[in-house]
Amino acid sequence: MKLYYSPGACSLSPHIILNEGGFSFDKERVDLASKKTETGADYAAINPDGYVPALLLDDGQVLTEGPAIIQYLADRVPEKKLAPPLGTLERYRLMQWLNFISTELHKGFSPLFNPQAPEEWKAVAAAQLGRRLSTVSRQLEGKDWLLGEGFSVADAYLFTVLGWGRHVGIELEQWPVLQAYQERVSMRSAVQSALKAEGLLQDT
Repeated sequence: MKLYYSPGACSLSPHIILNEGGFSFDKERVDLASKKTETGADYAAINPDGYVPALLLDDGQVLTEGPAIIQYLADRVPEKKLAPPLGTLERYRLMQWLNFISTELHKGFSPLFNPQAPEEWKAVAAAQLGRRLSTVSRQLEGKDWLLGEGFSVADAYLFTVLGWGRHVGIELEQWPVLQAYQERVSMRSAVQSALKAEGLLQDT
């Protein structure tokens, strides 16, 4: 398999899960401005929408959309318990979290990264995002992971999105539970490997 990624973007979550699952994979960086990959390939030919992630499968098919990719990967290695079994209520709880992170957090950050967004819009978006982060903080109280027992693909996605806060002035110090959670996830070897591979963490 090959992961098409951009450092620190939402492609970080499948990168983490590829590591967590022990997969053998290649990766290729994408310049989101030029839509060219590091080898000079036209990324629009791989994903016409032009954004990451995209996962090139062994049979030549391409899978896009982070929440779909990470569930696909989890189901390939059920023994790793990165997602509850299909058909269980716990799996739907996972889907509930993935949808919340995608629509309420991930998309909530979009105006804050948009240089053309009016400051008034950014202020409204930041306030809304703060309320959603407070919801996550309350849900995480007394738990190490989103689903309660054990790291899951939802944790990789949440970790990725929470990391964007420092780039737009949303500091996790406002939510000590989220700050502790982010530090806890960051210590996992699979996470550290992905961060180093993307140039987001220096070797010490």
